[in-house]
Amino acid sequence: MSSEDESKTNVNVATEMVDKSDSFATAEPVDDATLFVQEREGKFEITEADEKAALRRNDFILLPTLFFLATMGAVDKVSLGTAALYGIRDHLTTFQYTWVSSILFIGSLFGVFPLMYLQSKYRLGKVMSICSTIWSGLTLLMPACNSYGGFLALRFLTGVVEAAIVPGCTLMVTRFYRKSEQGVRLGFVFAFASSVINGFLSWLIYYFGDGLPKWKYLYLLIGSISFSFSVFTLWFLPDTPMNARYLSEKHKFIIVKKVIENRTGVQTNTWSWSQFREAVFDVKAYIIFLFNIGINIPNGGLSAFSAIIIASLNFSARESSLMTIPTGVIATIATVVINYFAGRFTNKRILLAILGLTIPLIGAIISYVVPETSVGARLLGLYLMYFYFAPYVVLISLSQANTSGNTKKSVVYGINYLGYAVGALTGGQVYNSGFTGGFIAMICAYVACILLSGCYWLVCTYQNKQKLKVINADEELKGEFEALKDKTEDVNVLLDVTDKEQKTFLYTK
Repeated sequence: MSSEDESKTNVNVATEMVDKSDSFATAEPVDDATLFVQEREGKFEITEADEKAALRRNDFILLPTLFFLATMGAVDKVSLGTAALYGIRDHLTTFQYTWVSSILFIGSLFGVFPLMYLQSKYRLGKVMSICSTIWSGLTLLMPACNSYGGFLALRFLTGVVEAAIVPGCTLMVTRFYRKSEQGVRLGFVFAFASSVINGFLSWLIYYFGDGLPKWKYLYLLIGSISFSFSVFTLWFLPDTPMNARYLSEKHKFIIVKKVIENRTGVQTNTWSWSQFREAVFDVKAYIIFLFNIGINIPNGGLSAFSAIIIASLNFSARESSLMTIPTGVIATIATVVINYFAGRFTNKRILLAILGLTIPLIGAIISYVVPETSVGARLLGLYLMYFYFAPYVVLISLSQANTSGNTKKSVVYGINYLGYAVGALTGGQVYNSGFTGGFIAMICAYVACILLSGCYWLVCTYQNKQKLKVINADEELKGEFEALKDKTEDVNVLLDVTDKEQKTFLYTK
């Protein structure tokens, strides 16, 4: 089955809940996209060229906006490691530095569920932009700190508001793209460019004057860039295709109608406690939660200590800054390539994720077994470990592809982000016992993630078999399912219902 067939299979008919001749004869809340499409049905003559043009508009305008928003949030995280090379550790002991690194993720634990609720209840683009503006302001305040308590307070608050970005960008992609299109787009949005940007800015501030310590210049530069862009997104960033400034009315209609095929919803501001309960008891959400803990142990450790690891190989601060750039390039290429193939081949995402996890596992083993005097081998091991980001994005996209219902999506993404925060917090702490302890923790984390990926595949396979049994036992459902695969009818009705409630919804794996 091709990716096009996969998207066709997932067209929502909702025939059991909607009487088409009587508009919405149902108690279920209706997704806003349904009303938008119904009001404009038959108004436009749509060609293949129009569809391609609408897709290009999203790719060239929305994706770079989300990419820069997500990247500047990530730059703040990795910049602490570079700031350590330029004097910030003069104010901190090793123990204190580790907690300044980790407390950002404790802040995320506090922020994730309140922000999840706000993103579900209010305008997604505005919530993300406001959070971005706040964390940019907090970054600008970092140079004013010279005490452990001040650093802790600012980093904690930064973590609270940054918890909106990863779930928010993920939700945004689901609102603008088909399932088969989402993987490679998420790979671009979450491309690991933060190390590239941070490495360049860190190299640049080496040439600044001596009026301030170099680490203060770094935070002022990052904060100024991020704040300026955040103000722009307050005006520009859309919530859905329906209010995207850069799309014509025809392009909005094309994109909304196309995204309805996902059967995962576009937008409704109704909070559903039944969907909340379903999300809380969804075993797939907890597998991804545990996976995110495991995969983000390397993330948390490398974010805070990669520059220090490179410096420990007898490189200067300026050289170490430049040598962090390849980490971002490697992670970005791996993420885009693996997610491209994940979108091309149906039900091969988990297999690709497992293959992708073997590369950072090899890198961690190399870094563990070779002596520090083997500079080239140590660098090779470090760079290979950054392949971890590709399977991380694959599993994020898989979770979103398999989750339907506005409230359920928000809750599941909140659970996912909770795993991210716990893993990154743990990753920053494992280096307290030294680099050897950190590398051992990474090896164990990669092995655990491979096993959890296999578990996710088994659960999806089992649940699909159960759904197919129900479909095959009901002639009406069977006919509906076959019609969807062949796309013999054009249906544009979308209800705010979950993947479990949709009997013909099959899980991607």
